[in-house]
Amino acid sequence: MDRFYFLMHASIDFYFKQSPRDFVVEEIPLYEFSGEGEHLVLFIRKKNLSTPEMIGKIARYLGIKNKEIGYAGLKDKHAMTKQYISLHKKYEQQLEGFDAPDIKILSKTYHNNKIRIGHLKGNKFYIRLKKVNKTDALKIDQALQNIEKQGIPNYFGYQRFGNDQDNHILGQKIVEGRHKERNPRVKRLLINAYQSHLFNLWLSKRLEMSTLVANFSENELESLLNLPKGQIKSLKNQQHFFKLLDGDVMEHYPYGKLFHFEGESADIERFNNRDITVTGLLSGKRAKTALSIARDIEKDYDVITNEDGARRFAWIYPTDIEGKHNPVEAHYELHFTLPKGSYATVLVEELAKKKLI
Repeated sequence: MDRFYFLMHASIDFYFKQSPRDFVVEEIPLYEFSGEGEHLVLFIRKKNLSTPEMIGKIARYLGIKNKEIGYAGLKDKHAMTKQYISLHKKYEQQLEGFDAPDIKILSKTYHNNKIRIGHLKGNKFYIRLKKVNKTDALKIDQALQNIEKQGIPNYFGYQRFGNDQDNHILGQKIVEGRHKERNPRVKRLLINAYQSHLFNLWLSKRLEMSTLVANFSENELESLLNLPKGQIKSLKNQQHFFKLLDGDVMEHYPYGKLFHFEGESADIERFNNRDITVTGLLSGKRAKTALSIARDIEKDYDVITNEDGARRFAWIYPTDIEGKHNPVEAHYELHFTLPKGSYATVLVEELAKKKLI
């Protein structure tokens, strides 16, 4: 898809490729581990391995099933990543002999419960961009300031769509009955990619609308947007780049309950203050849908998938943003933190204003 970007600068040229030297991720746990209990919690550093590959290596060494090892989230393969896993502490002594060049146990503790999917607060990232000249470094500096003030759209990154970037196409064919997939895990993966693709299309559409609102008058927007005059006036009065529509599904940020936006000025202010944010639909069963004008747009990206649906933050706020240019090496080093489920490569693409692959 041709993604719609929100930053106003022209595209910036730099070189970036995921590798352990230039892409480092560190998981932030959802809670502090108790230090006691029957579960051994390991802080693992891995290189050029996916999370399932790392877990598989450890499981094979211990002679156990992969599902006996708990983890909070999937980490990038082409990177150096640090994350927590858990397993029964009866394997602690056996693990002392574990040795692998691409896996290192950094520390260990204990906890009462097994780590499960979603049990993380977010991730810290270090990214190095290459071939960055002084002029482009200044552009990146300004772009990061804008991101710190306004946040970024929460697209799914290219990692979601497979090595050939076509998982969503196969997922669509499965949903439409044009393709059969016997492996239930693979089938779910492909349909999830299709759900993610639809979310990205919807988000790009909403960014396009928000950009039009920012750049045209109310009279001009009447011919550009098929919206009531009152709604257009409301959009023009909103301070945030992402314009809220009546019926949008909002969520307390960084976590909390879902509710519908009804145009209240108090909710607009809460959105401006980052107390709440707007969500997009991952189409499927049991998902809360938008209402009113927001639903008129959302329904074009809502299909019956026979998988569970959900809501996903459409707009997020990176924190702890730092950027430093090394003019001698022509490198630009980025540090930032994202909430769980968000993609660092999306932020890099927003800087570049183009696809990385």
